[in-house]
Amino acid sequence: MDPDVRAFDEYEAAGWELVAGRYEAFWSSVTSRLVDALLDAAGVAARMRVLDVGTGPGDAAARAVGRGAAATGVDVAAAMVEIAARRHPMATFVQASVTELPFPDTSFDAAVGNIVIQHVGEPERAARELARVLVAGGRVALSTWDAPERSPFFAALLGAIADAEIPPPSEVPPGPSFFQFADEQAFGSLLLDSGFVDAAVDAISVELPLRSADELITALADGTVRTGALLRAADVQGRDRVRQSIEERLAPWRRDDGYVVPAAVKIASGTKPA
Repeated sequence: MDPDVRAFDEYEAAGWELVAGRYEAFWSSVTSRLVDALLDAAGVAARMRVLDVGTGPGDAAARAVGRGAAATGVDVAAAMVEIAARRHPMATFVQASVTELPFPDTSFDAAVGNIVIQHVGEPERAARELARVLVAGGRVALSTWDAPERSPFFAALLGAIADAEIPPPSEVPPGPSFFQFADEQAFGSLLLDSGFVDAAVDAISVELPLRSADELITALADGTVRTGALLRAADVQGRDRVRQSIEERLAPWRRDDGYVVPAAVKIASGTKPA
């Protein structure tokens, strides 16, 4: 494995251990809005064996169980696995990486990964592992955030960070672009090159409710890894500049005493050939 890839994956894994509780408190309610579309893309139905990679607080696994499936969730962070198991005892949760799944070949009928593929140093290896553990005819579906130019939420957030001129923290190792699979061809090719067929990439949008710019900054700083590191490295003046810029950029989505901001998502799906 390339040393940079190893360092990146280790950094991500350690980071999610530290922020798991805060992620559950804020971001679980955000990313869970994507789950039904993801499960639909994977064809999840009753009596299926479903794998949820990068399960986090376990929302996709739990929703699969709600459809009558038997669900197993995996996450690199033990803290996430503990949260998921506590919240959703009807599913099974295991600490593992999507690039090295601890399951025999053809163990599952469907697999999903909700907002996880951009956090993996070797996404191609992850896709191959998903193909390995699926039965012939099994479906996979992965979601990722769309590019800022198509996503008002990320346009506002990253624009505000740029406005504040916060230097990138030195402790974050180099890794893949956060938006590498916002490109439909790249996302589809990830599955096709890993042996899947009938690959399709769909675009959806969800609305993110925010009470304030300060709530968003705190949720990012305390509940995410790469973006959180950037905000944690900012001094008081830098955070103030970020907050002021976010408030200005989110003004078109002001609703009563908060904001409702659209965020664009891409979902790639494919089938393991018979």
